[in-house]
Amino acid sequence: MDILQTIKIAFRGILDNKLRSFLTMLGIIIGVTSVIALVSIGQGATSQVTEQIQSLGSNLLTINIMGRGANATLSYNQAMEFSNSPYISGVAPVITGNITVKHANKNSNVQVQGTNSDYLTVRNIKLSKGRFLTVTDVNMRQKVAVLGAQIAEDLFGFVDPIGQEIKMTGQTFGVIGILESSSSMMGSNDEEIFIPITVAERILQTRGVRVIYVQAASQDSVNQATDEISSKLSRIFKTTPNSNFESFRIFDQTQMLDTINQTSDTLTLMLGGIAAISLLVGGIGIMNIMLVSVTERTREIGIRKALGARKRDVMSQFLIESLVISGIGGTIGIITGFLLSRGIVHLMGMNVKTTYSVAMIAFGFSLLVGVFFGLYPANKASNLRPIDALRYE
Repeated sequence: MDILQTIKIAFRGILDNKLRSFLTMLGIIIGVTSVIALVSIGQGATSQVTEQIQSLGSNLLTINIMGRGANATLSYNQAMEFSNSPYISGVAPVITGNITVKHANKNSNVQVQGTNSDYLTVRNIKLSKGRFLTVTDVNMRQKVAVLGAQIAEDLFGFVDPIGQEIKMTGQTFGVIGILESSSSMMGSNDEEIFIPITVAERILQTRGVRVIYVQAASQDSVNQATDEISSKLSRIFKTTPNSNFESFRIFDQTQMLDTINQTSDTLTLMLGGIAAISLLVGGIGIMNIMLVSVTERTREIGIRKALGARKRDVMSQFLIESLVISGIGGTIGIITGFLLSRGIVHLMGMNVKTTYSVAMIAFGFSLLVGVFFGLYPANKASNLRPIDALRYE
């Protein structure tokens, strides 16, 4: 018997029991749909986080100062010495504190960031209007402020804040700029106010810097910049490479990106594994129905074998039938998986990244399930003795 005739018989067996065949396919459909949808969600989340981190710059270094003994911070001038390196293009020390800001009859408790002119480029933030802090503002201790978008709206409403005044700790500051509204996994600047670091030291009553953002000259020079910073800080805090005491930490975006990618890949693999269980359940359903089909068609098998059908003809008939069920189920699953992914994007606003490779892997796995779980029923059918099959009631 040729393969085409075997396929026709297999399709006839499926069409004779349409509802049963569809319910059998349902397990495969749900499995393939789940694999595509869940893996797409995992890949979309990974892509979104990666884009947010890369938007900050892959050459961003964050230095956290813990200090040693009484020497627990760096002075602003010590921090700015890092900018003398050819491997570093920007240095932005930061002093942070919470202050109540007032304008007219409105007030709000906000986070104040004392920094310098490099912060804008080092942290890759953008202005909506006005200007950012300058070197002159820092050196001359100018009482000027750049407002986050939300703070500007809370204090001034629809009035243009540029040129207006706000008060912090009884001192008057002129508003010189407004930041663009932004939000990412690294936080939001919408409810922050930026002032010169030399002024922040006074109104926050703090001396020294504990956090420094450094921009390496390029992605290729990140390691050299890290080594140079580490060497200088080790000399300042008198620590050695083998010291158990950690007086500072240097963290770069590449490390964060690697860590998040590893975590996301693990999560995606786990989601795909959970969804793949549905495919296995669907495969068990195929085996169950095929065993029932073998039992129901025992006399048919006996007649075919009595008329000269070989063992491999009977086996291929039921194996192809199993493959057709899993193949059609896999195809429908791919279609519903893509539709479900699109629905998630439109209804829930989630970032979903669907790839054809995932769809092909899911479809291939569904065919593999069909073969694996169809082998036993096909083998059982092919091993029936014609005389026993013909006597079966």
